[in-house]
Amino acid sequence: MNSYDKGLMWFRRDLRAQDNAALYHALKACRQVWCVFVFDTDILEGLPRADRRVEFIRESLVELDERLRALGREHGTEGVGLIVLHGPATQAIPALAQRLGAQAVFANHDDEPAALARDAKVFGDLAHAGILLHSHKDHVIFERREVLTQAGHAFGVFTPYKNAWLKALTPFHLKAYPVASYAKSLAGVPAEYAVAVPGLPDIGFEPTNLAQLPMPTGASGAHQLFEDFVERIDRYDEARNFPAVKGPSYLSVHLRFGTVSIRQLASVAYQMHLQGIAGASTWLSELVWRDFYHQVLANFPHVVDKAFKPEYDHIKFEHGKHAKELFAAWCEGRTGYPLVDAAMHQINQTGYMHNRLRMVVASFLVKDLGLHWQWGERYFAEHLIDFDLAANNGGWQWASSSGCDAQPYFRIFNPVSQSEKFDPSGKFIRRYLPQLAGLPDAAIHAPWQANDIELAAAGVVLGETYPRPVVDHAEARERTLLRYAVVKKPGATPR
Repeated sequence: MNSYDKGLMWFRRDLRAQDNAALYHALKACRQVWCVFVFDTDILEGLPRADRRVEFIRESLVELDERLRALGREHGTEGVGLIVLHGPATQAIPALAQRLGAQAVFANHDDEPAALARDAKVFGDLAHAGILLHSHKDHVIFERREVLTQAGHAFGVFTPYKNAWLKALTPFHLKAYPVASYAKSLAGVPAEYAVAVPGLPDIGFEPTNLAQLPMPTGASGAHQLFEDFVERIDRYDEARNFPAVKGPSYLSVHLRFGTVSIRQLASVAYQMHLQGIAGASTWLSELVWRDFYHQVLANFPHVVDKAFKPEYDHIKFEHGKHAKELFAAWCEGRTGYPLVDAAMHQINQTGYMHNRLRMVVASFLVKDLGLHWQWGERYFAEHLIDFDLAANNGGWQWASSSGCDAQPYFRIFNPVSQSEKFDPSGKFIRRYLPQLAGLPDAAIHAPWQANDIELAAAGVVLGETYPRPVVDHAEARERTLLRYAVVKKPGATPR
């Protein structure tokens, strides 16, 4: 027996019609269910007019709409589809729920502070109208306070969290929600809302180069990438660190927008982990890291604008005109360190950056240039198509040593040795810095150390065709050790 006559499913960061917790619960609890997505102007107004994320969402919504229509037809209901609205979600959702006569709205959890504030406002307005808001866990395996220390506290160190995560895991946590079994409850969209998913110009945006990138959208795109990755997952533990190699899963954007189920990915990874496949075990650890950062955000929300470790807020970073010039050089990929510059060209041209390079450029910004980690965090937030507040904040605080379970402050990546180790032949550098393509492999990692003959033969003129280093790494390292002395614990010896 249905709990409600009419319900509304509100899609947010879960753009798929299969194995979706909130959609399953909505269909199971209601006799009729409508589905809606809101292009939330409270979010969109702060974005550039050409934003790959908005285009990714838009293309994924087209596929989601098609899938909902197909589910409706399979159960004999015509006119099923996705209602797409454009405006403040805090206003649009209560208004739509009342217009449709819904007794309940269903959505999946989102623990970002802005999302929590939005949901609290919607919850209150719905309650005032006599409508319930049901929220469900969907985008992680374990959330919030589901995995705690023996003392009942949230974890601040990864390895014991991972051990507790694995100990708590049961088949139930990896089980898919059988959405299709209850799809008969999908309702036809009222005529006034039965319009196609709006194009980018309809919501004030412009097309990007997304269609030219190897970044397929929607649930079908996620399936395509996952099928490809499973074929090479056994090599992931080694291949993942080399940016010129096809090593990663490339599923981060799909996890971010929920075009793939975390339960599906974790289930496959866990089963292969039990079989002793090293690459799968490493990838499973990456999925656990993702859960870890989400529970950090939920339990320690101060990390959004402060260091996880309060003492790190006392560090005095560079500021003023010169600092801004250094930041501009970092953003534009003209620091004079090829691997750093190539990585920045990658994010600027594609909206994606290889994970190893995210660590390299973050360390360079904070510990070579002496700039505040929040400068880089904001830049990534603006440019990464897979931007996720929890992971982005966690990654930047890890690199700056201010976060939970972060690298020690005296561990400072050498951008040249990182380049020599992880892009030994310079293949990645040449892809994004063609002006250096003619340099020998041994010279491409540090062009300023190349001899005049090598530079001339490659057509490289330092300071003209390619910049000289904006800082000396060895000198910058010493400055960083002095800068971080404010947080040095008694007895700690830099190595």
